[in-house]
Amino acid sequence: MVVLLRKLRCYMTALLSSIIIVLLLYFQNSVLVFTDDSYGFISKKVQCACSICVTDRGNSHWFSERYDNKVPLLLNSTNSVLRANVSRWWKELQSNAGNYTEVVHQLFPLFPDKEHYSDAGPDRCRTCAVVGNSGNLLGSNYGPLIDFHDFVIRINKGLTEGYEKDVGSKTTHRIVYPESAVDLDNSTHLVLLPIKILDIQWLISAFTTKNITQTYRKVPSTIKANKDKVMILHPEFIRYVYDNWAEGHGRYPSTGFLTLIFALHICDEVNVFGFGATSGGIWHHYFEKILTSYETGVHAGKFENEIINRLQQENKILMHKGWT
Repeated sequence: MVVLLRKLRCYMTALLSSIIIVLLLYFQNSVLVFTDDSYGFISKKVQCACSICVTDRGNSHWFSERYDNKVPLLLNSTNSVLRANVSRWWKELQSNAGNYTEVVHQLFPLFPDKEHYSDAGPDRCRTCAVVGNSGNLLGSNYGPLIDFHDFVIRINKGLTEGYEKDVGSKTTHRIVYPESAVDLDNSTHLVLLPIKILDIQWLISAFTTKNITQTYRKVPSTIKANKDKVMILHPEFIRYVYDNWAEGHGRYPSTGFLTLIFALHICDEVNVFGFGATSGGIWHHYFEKILTSYETGVHAGKFENEIINRLQQENKILMHKGWT
């Protein structure tokens, strides 16, 4: 009888230990939640291997209300049919709207038609540097830090040659529209921001007939870039940024603001360089002396700047504001 009791005790101990181990494994990715009259566990997947992951919604209700991980980021053949409200809004931005359906039929035989950025996981920490064009980069010595990131996303005509010490030399993505297009090396993704159907037509022409040389101003008839690395931002993504992040301010979001929100969707950790004014309050590009203003034009620069600052306050990005 004593032997039987000992065996039973050992069995119960082993069973209890197994249950505890299983519970620990289950709850290691869970959060204990207390309410006024109860408590419980909510399953919470590990988002990434960074110390703080952008997509961790649990640490910011403000961010969680705005961030939509289901919005299509890039245009492809399976998501190219636009929802009516998106199509209507996007076409209102254009003075001369072409036939979108015909343009899309020409698009994907030329450029990659696949899913991108589906490699997120608990063992990854995808770091991104979003590099704007502010004069506050001059004298910053940020170049090595910028180049250390997995993705380095540059905007429009931001130069690297001659400015490597402050802005780095690495570029994995460059977001442009026809009027801001520049030649790229073979390893860089050309990410087109299509504000109008003509922008997509220009992209097709630049790699084929080279017959489009004018939009609302003169544009390059061709561009040096790797066509296998071409991407097109989805019009629904542009509308989403306008609705959820710009909150309807301005006519449509600026390239820099769109780029930053794009980075929040493809990166686990986002560091931002070259946004805002210099320490003296001057707005200009680091590669030219022409003064700029974030308060004029079709974009709601002041409101966008407030949202960017709030993203830093919510620990979703880290701003590097330079030294000048």
